[in-house]
Amino acid sequence: MKRSVGIGLVLVLAILLGAAREFFFLNLNYAIDHLANHRAVSFAHSAFQAAVDGLGLRDLMALKWVGAITFILAMLVLTLWMARFLFGDHRYRIPILILTLAVGLLALALHLAGGLHPAFDLVSVKLLHLLQYPGILLFLWVASMLRPSPVVGA
Repeated sequence: MKRSVGIGLVLVLAILLGAAREFFFLNLNYAIDHLANHRAVSFAHSAFQAAVDGLGLRDLMALKWVGAITFILAMLVLTLWMARFLFGDHRYRIPILILTLAVGLLALALHLAGGLHPAFDLVSVKLLHLLQYPGILLFLWVASMLRPSPVVGA
């Protein structure tokens, strides 16, 4: 029972965190667009506008990177918790950390290669989104269902 409750709790937290991430970045991107393109109106939510009032474009861009790193770390923690609930121990902690770091480094490399071709930067963004949403967590959950069932009475 504890295992099921833990898995359910992690899933609920991941969904809520994903929704919070969506609200944050949607509104942050609106605020950045407003300043970068000198638009008369910002489409960011009024509460978000009030929270970032007085911040310049450079501050908002820094906030975007801090937000990305924060959401990646939060999803990493939830993924590690999910692995613990799914498998009963921490045997997958190192592989999950390595995978997360590898995807992050690949995203960085593709971002840096974005000057060669815009598609590299687009793929970079998608990889960062994978890390900021419960992507790896859900892959892990589905993969855990592919394990062979123990044979009863063998």
